Amino acid sequence: MVAKWIETLTGSLEQKKQYKQYMARIEALPESYRSAAKALHRYFMYQGGILDGDTLVTMLGDFVDLWERAATDGTPVRAIVGDDPVEFAETFLQAYSAKQWIDKERERLRTAIDAAAGVDGGEKSA
Repeated sequence: MVAKWIETLTGSLEQKKQYKQYMARIEALPESYRSAAKALHRYFMYQGGILDGDTLVTMLGDFVDLWERAATDGTPVRAIVGDDPVEFAETFLQAYSAKQWIDKERERLRTAIDAAAGVDGGEKSA
């Protein structure tokens, strides 16, 4: 019962455990792969804004698998991310679309503009 209460406040404990395991796997990568993976992970956390824990855990699992396979195969970092690492990161994130933190602000903006324009779409007079 206590675990359920804690999860209500903090989120899934299992997802937190998986996240820590993924981060430990990143730390275990050879230096060049680890540095690249950490840089991309940081970008994902800022840009991705994924709210759904299941989606985030799935994305990170696939991400770590990619880097572990690359390290095992000896694939160069540039062969993975290409010439533009931002493009790689954006494309990778798109594959894991889920509800994002910005969605709430987008809806808030739409609602505010609808209210300012009036219910029927006509402008309110000043």
